[in-house]
Amino acid sequence: MFRKLDSLKGNRLEEAYGMLLNYINGKSELDDWQNLTNEQQNAIRLGIEQLDNGEGREHKKVMSDIRKRYTNA
Repeated sequence: MFRKLDSLKGNRLEEAYGMLLNYINGKSELDDWQNLTNEQQNAIRLGIEQLDNGEGREHKKVMSDIRKRYTNA
């Protein structure tokens, strides 16, 4: 396995690195989720459901609205 990883170049090496990090961090991410309150978990689930229903907003639009709100306050 080390030889195969060592022989990877460019994007393939970055892909493998990302996969390895995801695997290593997977346990801590699960712990992070379990440490959230039920209210926080439900809010995240609601946000995902809204995105799945096409109710999301573009980052640029959100940032523009926030800038307007706080520069005109």
